[in-house]
Amino acid sequence: MNIEGIERMEEGVPESSSPKETHKRTVKWWLIALNCILTGVGALCGPLLLRLYYLHGGSRKWLTSSLQTAGFPVLLIPLSIVYMRERARGMQFLLEPKLFISSVVIGLLMGLDNFMYSTGSSFLPVSTSSLLFATQLAFTAFFALIIVRQKFTAYTINAVVLMTLGSVLLGLRKSGDRPANVSNGEYLLGFIIIIGAAALLGFSLPCIELSYAKASKPITYPVVMQFQFCATMSATIFCVIGMIINKDFQAISREAAEYELGEAKYYLVLLGVAAVFQMVFVGTLGLVFCVSSLFAGILSATLLPMTEIAGVIFFKEKFTGEKGMALVLCLWGFTSYFYGSYKLNKKQATQEEEEFK
Repeated sequence: MNIEGIERMEEGVPESSSPKETHKRTVKWWLIALNCILTGVGALCGPLLLRLYYLHGGSRKWLTSSLQTAGFPVLLIPLSIVYMRERARGMQFLLEPKLFISSVVIGLLMGLDNFMYSTGSSFLPVSTSSLLFATQLAFTAFFALIIVRQKFTAYTINAVVLMTLGSVLLGLRKSGDRPANVSNGEYLLGFIIIIGAAALLGFSLPCIELSYAKASKPITYPVVMQFQFCATMSATIFCVIGMIINKDFQAISREAAEYELGEAKYYLVLLGVAAVFQMVFVGTLGLVFCVSSLFAGILSATLLPMTEIAGVIFFKEKFTGEKGMALVLCLWGFTSYFYGSYKLNKKQATQEEEEFK
């Protein structure tokens, strides 16, 4: 669904050039920019911090899984402000039951996806895990076509193909990057689990978009924040149960004392993982609301080469010609998607102007 279409659904009126509606469109673009920044920063820093944890002695998969959504209480701050404002206006604030149930189910899927991603990342270098996880774009495009009937233009197909080619190109010369302390079996298992995590994320994003579309009341950003809060809380509870079963809580202090970078930096790394992955989830779910699940997937895929470069800088991985070419292909694909959206929106605006004449 395009941006203008969502705005008209929320406002209940056709697009016009009045100052009030111009302000609403400005706010919409401001929200898109904010969510892109949150997603970008989180997607770049998250894999690096997660790998840093595993490289220097960390081994608790359920712990890192729970940390990916453990920052959800931060959402209570903006939610409290919005609640007081809505209450003063006499408006209903709480999430409708249908959306609440959807958010819990999505949250459980997110918790499982977190665990799969954490497990796979413990066996693979950052560049490899990022490469494999970028296949979520293909899964998102496939499930978006089936679940929400996402319309594909030639530009969208071009973007998906280019970014998928970029990911494949990165994998052409991946031999010899297996970590020294990882067996061949674990390395292969990491490959399979990361691809499974990508598929699960590709399925979850269109499901979130479908939940928004099936809501009986208009979807506003406060509603999206409540959905995010319930989903990430459910994901955290799911992973905390795994921590209890695996006895991770008892192992944290011992692992911190043995961490190669020191105990203080151990807790800083964990705090950083919680912060940046919360940014990813808030930004991604916000983009599904503001634009579409496919756009959220394309942005994530576009950030893949940036993560590759970050891995080169921080973990001294080689930057090959294949990685440079993949960067060009992903940026080309992202530009193609944006240009296609611009042309489609312009065409729709022209048609609406003709209808109102």
